[in-house]
Amino acid sequence: MKDLKLNIRRVSTNKEIANCAEIMAVSEPWITLGMSRDHVIHTFNDPLNEVFAAWVKDEIVGTMVIQTKGAFSGYLKSIAVKSGWRGIKLGEKMMEFIENEIFSTCANLFLCVSSFNQEAQKFYLKLGYEQIGVLKDYLVEGHDEILMRKTIAPILERC
Repeated sequence: MKDLKLNIRRVSTNKEIANCAEIMAVSEPWITLGMSRDHVIHTFNDPLNEVFAAWVKDEIVGTMVIQTKGAFSGYLKSIAVKSGWRGIKLGEKMMEFIENEIFSTCANLFLCVSSFNQEAQKFYLKLGYEQIGVLKDYLVEGHDEILMRKTIAPILERC
């Protein structure tokens, strides 16, 4: 699996959107947060969001949603790796792609990670993200969202 060729591109068909939504809807944190496949598709269709699929050969193995426009630009809204494809560094390759996309125009990359999602918190810390705040009961009552940031320069020097 070391030489696994990952191809990342924007989703372009309803079938790709449905496949990506399914990957997210059956993964954490979306299960615990109660976000259905329909909710995920609604998020994908928001005009401020850019949805990408990660492919290995002809199979979608991961998906990402970023926001590069609007009040909160440079924001990773969500990322998911398909069950059966986890544990082989696909998430790291997907994050590298996202960082290249965001840092080409913005100095900061923001993301939120659910307070109960300890594995994801460790993953982002390992990649150099810092916790900058906590949003209490942000998506659902009883679970906080931890706001994290990675930066390459002060915003006035970069954007």
